[in-house]
Amino acid sequence: MQLNITIKGFERVKAQMEALSGAQLREAAAKALNDAGHQVRRDMQRELTQRFDRPTPFIVRSPKVFQATADDLVVTIAPTLHTDKNAFVRGGKVGVDPQQVLQAQEFGGLRRDKRSESVLRRAGILPAGWQTAIPRQPFPGSDDGNGNLKGPFLRSVLAFLQAFAVGQGHYANMGADAKDRVRRYGKGTLTKAAQRQAGPFRGRAYFVAYGRAESPFGKGIVRNSGGLAYGKSRTAHLAAGIWAKLGEGKGEPRPVLMFIKPGKGYTPRIDLDGLGKSAATQDYLARRLRFRIRQAAEALGG
Repeated sequence: MQLNITIKGFERVKAQMEALSGAQLREAAAKALNDAGHQVRRDMQRELTQRFDRPTPFIVRSPKVFQATADDLVVTIAPTLHTDKNAFVRGGKVGVDPQQVLQAQEFGGLRRDKRSESVLRRAGILPAGWQTAIPRQPFPGSDDGNGNLKGPFLRSVLAFLQAFAVGQGHYANMGADAKDRVRRYGKGTLTKAAQRQAGPFRGRAYFVAYGRAESPFGKGIVRNSGGLAYGKSRTAHLAAGIWAKLGEGKGEPRPVLMFIKPGKGYTPRIDLDGLGKSAATQDYLARRLRFRIRQAAEALGG
């Protein structure tokens, strides 16, 4: 969303305007635009926190202001990872741009795949056209409090299931020893001293179930810990998704990440672009422009 100088009503500061040169007037206009841009950013952040249930700090902090200059009297406000409004530059280790996350919320439709969903789909674990969701009762220690799985936890699950492709970032699948430690202690990395302690430990093993749905591997077959196992006869009573078997023997199955078929998609819930076009924003911009003109004139002694 962009703002530029299209407002009227400068009669109140006409004398101050006449005292300024063209360059000084453009500098004042740029400052006013940037004032309005930061106000719109605050409005965007308030909209995100009011419209969504527990939005992540990543999303709330995502609106950025690309400032106007005296030579370019346009300020751009966008929820993005971009560091330059003219070039896409991905920042940090985040795999999804917030504009992709919010696009379905603003315009409706289906959301883009998460990075983990792409990993699971390429590994043949997540059926085509399906998405993932956290179970109603999150697996203990798995959720971040914002409706998402913690990154380290999710990566450990994917590594246990051998889901990462060769050369896929800095992640690596678990070897046999690490997987054995997960089964025994619940963690793939554990010091020798910790392993000698009495506990309490509760090991786990992650596996994939498809319920009564068709597995990507064929009828009656499910991928399990990097291998193939006959799945429907053993897991048909479980909902499709990734599960953890806790404890020894048959263990206690607990849901970790569910596989779901998307519905019709999201209905529009936010209108970030409308914030910049609102009468309130235009009025704020007009007031800031008059203030910046008076400020520049006073600095000249006018």
